[in-house]
Amino acid sequence: MKRLLTALFFMATLAASAQRPLTIPPSGGNKKAAVMERIGITDVTITYDRPGVKGREGKIWGQLVPVGYADQNFGTSKASPWRAGANECTTIDFSTDVMIEGKPLPKGKYGFFIAYDPNECTLIFSANNSNWGSYYYDPKEDVLRVKVKPSGTDRSVEWLKYEFADQTETSATVNLQWEKLRIPFKVEVDLNKTQVEMFRKELRTDKGFFWLGWQTAAQWCVDHNTNLEEALLWADTATNPNVLGNKNFTSLSTKAQVLNKLGRGAEAISVMKEALPLGNMNEIHQYGRSLLTQKQYKEALDVFKMNYEKNPGQFTTIMGLVRGYSANSDYKKALEFAEKALPLSPNPANTNSIQKMIGQLKEGKDVNQ
Repeated sequence: MKRLLTALFFMATLAASAQRPLTIPPSGGNKKAAVMERIGITDVTITYDRPGVKGREGKIWGQLVPVGYADQNFGTSKASPWRAGANECTTIDFSTDVMIEGKPLPKGKYGFFIAYDPNECTLIFSANNSNWGSYYYDPKEDVLRVKVKPSGTDRSVEWLKYEFADQTETSATVNLQWEKLRIPFKVEVDLNKTQVEMFRKELRTDKGFFWLGWQTAAQWCVDHNTNLEEALLWADTATNPNVLGNKNFTSLSTKAQVLNKLGRGAEAISVMKEALPLGNMNEIHQYGRSLLTQKQYKEALDVFKMNYEKNPGQFTTIMGLVRGYSANSDYKKALEFAEKALPLSPNPANTNSIQKMIGQLKEGKDVNQ
């Protein structure tokens, strides 16, 4: 009896295993693929199957891929768009809210479909991201539709692909390319909004138990001229030793920059008087350079002078005076220090740069431009 039960169990196990398919290539010889690009801090991930042209040049668009919507004689949909790939429906996942062709789309994973038209394609982002193809497409599940113009390409693309192009800090264009056609759409992010929201979230985690996280968040807001009132609170935390802060050159100079952006110059000067004695040569030099970018030329020269007095005869501090005097249009004095810096140059790249500056100063030109 025991042997019989064992045999029956073994046979049942085999039967169950037989129902699990083996791993084989996708049907039709199509290729599976995924592509991801980060725009700002937003991850955009496209997962799709790649059909091939396979000798069907001139028979893809308007034939294999029908114009508009079609009845595929299967499933529940009687008017299906193209699945924008092969096999399962193409999906696009956005890790934050985005704008598609100027229209808002909440973060999430979407089924992606296209109603092809040679003049104007309709792109569809559907809440249903688990369809096999578009056989069960339901327009009630559409979250967003946008229209874009397709364009021809010089070279034929054998295997359908998605690529990111024209990238900036806050946007990119997604191009679907297959055969001799490109279907583009622009993805944009509100970097300031998404980054600040991320800071708020992360500063509540273990990342907020060290002063550097608060300083980093405040400095980012200064650099992007956004969320300054809250940035000041973050800078206060970064510099408050009674909480978890640390009064050092980096944290204090960031706080001063926030105050400056808020128009509280006198307070900023007071904070920097506390910060400067704590800075090393390179930190003070970089602070002077940041003042130059903010067009605070007199203040920058004062910082470079202080750094030179604290660290005399150093290549870095001499170059600070070159830039400081030049920004204040004292080209004669700037030239004097540039010629002192030349023999101290640490490498050929710096030597070439100083020689160029010397030429500019002799012509009465600002080396910071």
